[in-house]
Amino acid sequence: MMKPNSILGSYLIKQSVISFLGVLGVVCAIIMMFDTIEILRKTSGRHEVSVFFLVQYVIAKLPETVDKIIPFIVMISTMISFWKISKSNEFVIIRAAGVSIWGVLTPVLLSVFLIGVFWVMMVNPFSAKMYELKETLSYRLSTNNPNAFLFSNKGLWIREGKDENIIAIINAERLNLKDDVLWLHDVSVIEIDDKTQVKKRIEAFVATLEDGNLNLRDVRIYKAGQKAEILNSIVYPTEMNIQRIKDNFVDPEAISFWNLPDTIRFYEMSGFSVLRYEMRYLSLIALPFLLMAMVLVAGIFSLKASQRQGGVLWMIVFGIATGFTVYFSSQVVAAFGINSYIPVWFAVWVPAIIVSSISISVYLHKEE
Repeated sequence: MMKPNSILGSYLIKQSVISFLGVLGVVCAIIMMFDTIEILRKTSGRHEVSVFFLVQYVIAKLPETVDKIIPFIVMISTMISFWKISKSNEFVIIRAAGVSIWGVLTPVLLSVFLIGVFWVMMVNPFSAKMYELKETLSYRLSTNNPNAFLFSNKGLWIREGKDENIIAIINAERLNLKDDVLWLHDVSVIEIDDKTQVKKRIEAFVATLEDGNLNLRDVRIYKAGQKAEILNSIVYPTEMNIQRIKDNFVDPEAISFWNLPDTIRFYEMSGFSVLRYEMRYLSLIALPFLLMAMVLVAGIFSLKASQRQGGVLWMIVFGIATGFTVYFSSQVVAAFGINSYIPVWFAVWVPAIIVSSISISVYLHKEE
């Protein structure tokens, strides 16, 4: 088997990386073009939306889209790379030199695996920040308020209107669900007016959510120009309920790979379901292996001794159709995992394992 650090192995790695970067650049340009057209259509006639805001939005949305289609990018770039060495008869020469099909695939699989690891460890944290920025910009766009902002993913943040002029922002550092009663620790309630000026701040050591009220204990109430008021307990009316708190939890896509374990532990201690976050975390761990599976699929359609055996058009059609089939199937399996019909780890790993197994069987048959 050919070693990845050999001259031929280095050449194949270089070709695969160059193809990946080229396809990634083209795909990013296409995505940004369509996103620009879409945001221009949405904001037509709104003169308060600046060009800088539009550029920010398009750039912030880009990583989210690329994250979803990165397996396709790898598959297409690998098909291009393999098609090039087949068209130039390099594949025939490599095979004639006694190198097996696995000797050709190994350097490419290694390079794609490293790309996947880099993507998860380095690109994903940046993508999570961009997702958070995109959500903030979308919120500003929907509220027509250029200064509106979303809060961080630490603890619980709830925003609700008290009347036409007052908005309450409720924050709790920790949550715990016991016997259908939600306990909130280190609670802060900030009431602001329509000009974002703070009118009152309430801080409490602990609170319980019962019957549409927050029962705050060990309370301090702060008002501008007044001395702090200390009370043993107060009842604060709220529209919060457990389901709304679940809906307000931060999206898994807004949390980086490095922060997901802490987030999962936080929600587990709170008594809420962590299936979405576990699915996201395991999906990121499995990404390098899924990308390797896509390389195996690409090789089936593009590694040929002679391009005369089949047209390039059919190669592209069958390759893309297979890629969509794999993606659709993985989404269906993921939906079963999120809804607890199958274990989360099973939903994450099964698509990559099945695709790899089928591809390896095809290669073994070809080798014989």
